[in-house]
Amino acid sequence: MTTYFIVFIFGAVIGSFLNVCIYRIPRNISLIVPSSRCTACDSAIRAWDNIPIVSYLLLGGKCRNCKEKISIRYPFVEALNAFLYGLALWRYGLGWDCAIFCMICSALIVITFIDIDFQIIPDRITLVGIPVGLIAGSFILPDPFMRISELGYRASITGFFVGGGLFYLIAVLSKGGMGGGDIKMMAMVGAFIGWKSVLLTTFLGSLTGSFLGLFLMLFKGKGRKAKIPFGPFLAFGAVVTIFYGQELLDWYLH
Repeated sequence: MTTYFIVFIFGAVIGSFLNVCIYRIPRNISLIVPSSRCTACDSAIRAWDNIPIVSYLLLGGKCRNCKEKISIRYPFVEALNAFLYGLALWRYGLGWDCAIFCMICSALIVITFIDIDFQIIPDRITLVGIPVGLIAGSFILPDPFMRISELGYRASITGFFVGGGLFYLIAVLSKGGMGGGDIKMMAMVGAFIGWKSVLLTTFLGSLTGSFLGLFLMLFKGKGRKAKIPFGPFLAFGAVVTIFYGQELLDWYLH
């Protein structure tokens, strides 16, 4: 339990940094300077007001200086990242594969919320993630569908081409219905977890995206041409595949 507690705290701290990335990357602001500031009054946030999750609760969800409400997203991202780190530890044990899957989950969280806000998936994440994914997938990571066996370089490289190629084909056939960010994101996902995982990620992402689209049409009056970012659904599909790919395959086969 001590290990889980430490990993959870570490995940929450990293989650606090993810909030910085989500806000600053699409605005082309340095991730290092200036220090964390209130987005309403621009006052510097004190260290004791920047404790993940806890400070939000102690402050009542408001800035200490201007009393402006702080978005619930901040503690949510911190808690979500901490939860996924704990899930990675439970599923894969303490080791390099656990650490890399934690990194992937953090990257997918940042992609999700930037895509929701700006309908973009930053190259700063995907273009760095692709070579890292090819190395990790080739030599370190297990196959999500058979966690006792390594993924291997063939599956990693094939995943890169299948992920990028499949979504490039969709973009061509849909005449711009799929953005370049989605293509690079799925090339990255494929490099990390292989071509089979690309297929399951795409299926799960499409399924959940379709459900949300149908909900918005029926209950929110959205038209069929309303723009819904696809990155968050692909990120959800990738996370489910990472942690439950083997169980889903067993369920399907039996």
